[in-house]
Amino acid sequence: MASIPYTSAGDEGRTGLWSRRPRFMTSSLLIYAALILWAFISLFPIYWTITTSFKTAVNVTQGHLIPFVDFTPDWKGWRSLGLSPDTISAPSTVRDEFVRRFLNSIVASAGASFLAVVIGSLAAYGLSRFSYKFLWMRNKDISFFFLSQLILPPVVLAMPFLVLYKHLMLLDTLIGLILVYTLMVLPIVIWIMRDQFDTIPLELEQAALVDGCSIWGAFLRIVLPIALPGMVAAFILSVILCWNEYFFAALLTSSNAKTLPVMVASQTGSQGINWWSMAAIATAAIMPLVLVGIFLERYIVKGLTAGAVK
Repeated sequence: MASIPYTSAGDEGRTGLWSRRPRFMTSSLLIYAALILWAFISLFPIYWTITTSFKTAVNVTQGHLIPFVDFTPDWKGWRSLGLSPDTISAPSTVRDEFVRRFLNSIVASAGASFLAVVIGSLAAYGLSRFSYKFLWMRNKDISFFFLSQLILPPVVLAMPFLVLYKHLMLLDTLIGLILVYTLMVLPIVIWIMRDQFDTIPLELEQAALVDGCSIWGAFLRIVLPIALPGMVAAFILSVILCWNEYFFAALLTSSNAKTLPVMVASQTGSQGINWWSMAAIATAAIMPLVLVGIFLERYIVKGLTAGAVK
């Protein structure tokens, strides 16, 4: 009589696990390959910009990619800005102009982002906690109206802003740039902060009101500390958007309030585009955002995902 091999339930489970393991490893490898490819596509422009700032005209036109292999790095791009090791200690009008543009970008981006976070937080709190009715519009319609402002092309506002700023004497001023940047990023701040306030239990504010706090007291003492990660994320995203903005900076400024994106675009001469100088300025403009992304990543992720799970 033939014997029947004994197979336990544990053996069947292990057999099923081993049979599924090749498929699991294949899917994991495909996911990692896709992530590596996407990282390469995302980081290559930054690599190209940084390496171009150390190239000469010949290396730029020939498309050399790898330093010390395809070409020998040169400080030509940084020397044209007065930022190379051999010119950093000498007086340079170009370096002074770069510093002014850099400071203008900092003031305009940080000022507009701070103003947008303050105004946007108040608007988002109202949309989250109170019910409004304006004609046919309710809270959701008002929120969508704010968000829909991002659909409007900036070029549509060129002529109205030029006329308005001319009469208000805000052309070529940092105050004018801060105001238009605030309007530009305000819908994003309202959108982020409304989601943040929606995740905060209403019972916390009701308890504060029972304890004697006013609505403003409950907002400042209870709600804002809890929503702080979202405010930080909204502020950082606003700074990034304002820092990279070119259209309004080129339209509404001429000399005093120019920012770095305008200076990058102006690196052209009678012989063509000075790619090495443009790459050096672009590298210097990218570095602050790279540092913000590295050191403040957890605040951005925490703020943007705080309302994802309730």
